[in-house]
Amino acid sequence: MKTIIDCRGMTCPQPVIETKNALEEGGSNRFGVLVDNEASRLNVERFAKSRGWQTTVEREEGGCYHITLSPGPGGERDREKQEFHAGEFTCETAPAGGGLVYVISADTMGRGDDELGWGLMQTYIQTIREVPPLPAKILFYNSGVKLVAGESGALDALCRLRDQGVEILACGTCLDFYKLKAKIKVGRISNMYDIMSAMNEASRVVSPL
Repeated sequence: MKTIIDCRGMTCPQPVIETKNALEEGGSNRFGVLVDNEASRLNVERFAKSRGWQTTVEREEGGCYHITLSPGPGGERDREKQEFHAGEFTCETAPAGGGLVYVISADTMGRGDDELGWGLMQTYIQTIREVPPLPAKILFYNSGVKLVAGESGALDALCRLRDQGVEILACGTCLDFYKLKAKIKVGRISNMYDIMSAMNEASRVVSPL
């Protein structure tokens, strides 16, 4: 029988803390979490995905959400050992609507010297996780895809963001144009439909350009 963690009536980040405890105590067992608000649902899902667990959500009568957590692929579960910061899962950091989306459309930031712009872009991406809330997604297209497929100071930062549940999408057409599709190192290959849908559903879109 599936264990149910009842987090109704709790405010963020308590549902995430309860979920973390259940995950650590239950090993690889599938379990459910009940929450009664959108912020808690989003934060529990984001936390679970950051630890490599898969989630499904059912809306119940009375406005509650039943979140089922199932173990993801075996290698993903090593993420459970990473540091946990409850402050990353407060109500203020939960994305509204489609969440915050960052758009990176070039491998340099600003106009002028390209070498300077390249360095600025690395720093920009490294700083994303320091400025709450975390984005729901980061979209890369045009020469921006070089940041997910080549050697750059942004790769470690992007891997950490991915491990915290941020979805990273890279334009497949752009990767083909720069002959980088086989070299992608973080995120997943996407298309214009997914990119446009992410922008349309976002509560806010931010771009460094």
